[in-house]
Amino acid sequence: MAGLFDLSGRRALVTGSSQGIGYALAEGLARHGAEVVLNGRTAETVEHAVRELRSKGFSAQAAIFDVTKKDAVDDGVAKIEKDIGQIDILINNAGMQFRTPLEDFPADRWEQLLTTNISSVFFVGQAVARGMIARKEGKIINIGSVQREMARPGIAPYTATKGAVRNLTRGMCADWAKYGLQINAIAPGYFKTPLNQALVDNPEFSAWLEKRTPAGRWGNVDELVGAAVFLAGRSSSFVNGHILYVDGGITTCL
Repeated sequence: MAGLFDLSGRRALVTGSSQGIGYALAEGLARHGAEVVLNGRTAETVEHAVRELRSKGFSAQAAIFDVTKKDAVDDGVAKIEKDIGQIDILINNAGMQFRTPLEDFPADRWEQLLTTNISSVFFVGQAVARGMIARKEGKIINIGSVQREMARPGIAPYTATKGAVRNLTRGMCADWAKYGLQINAIAPGYFKTPLNQALVDNPEFSAWLEKRTPAGRWGNVDELVGAAVFLAGRSSSFVNGHILYVDGGITTCL
């Protein structure tokens, strides 16, 4: 079937997309024909990312709002749909990490992880889904992590939030699949991103990771694009509530 991976005429909102995985996914969708709307809290960084995409010939817009604030999300999504157009694809990518021993983990950082990594998925997913439900179609892709299957010292709260993303994805499917929506998640393994820079720069950790991962290396962010395009296009019309691991095989060796 032709056009299974063609996103022409579709519009995608990608949260947390001024750099790292979010930017790579936005560019990847744009390369397959989508108009992309980049989101973040800082206008300067988001608008810089938009200019970068436009300089490559892609259709890109900026949407500046804080995905951890429900009112800001509702207003931001409404503004996109009013000023730019309907959202056909949502990638809930915004996220953060904070590493410290669990017994010393600050309460304010716990709350920040919860709001950034899971509340944002709920807030943006709900706001965007309302329009999708009315139109009887839509694609939502949540960005999870292999950490829902694994644990390492110092990141227990992050692991908890990514487990919650997995279960919220399945719950979204249970509620919204009947309206013609497909809701799935991508669970990346260890990728070279600003979020992981401290680990990338740690020779001992990188050596452990390369030994632990069957592919024997870190992932590059562009290697996530194929999974996103698959889940965003007609190719995944009967894929729902699925967690797609892109991890170099690390979860096969638990």
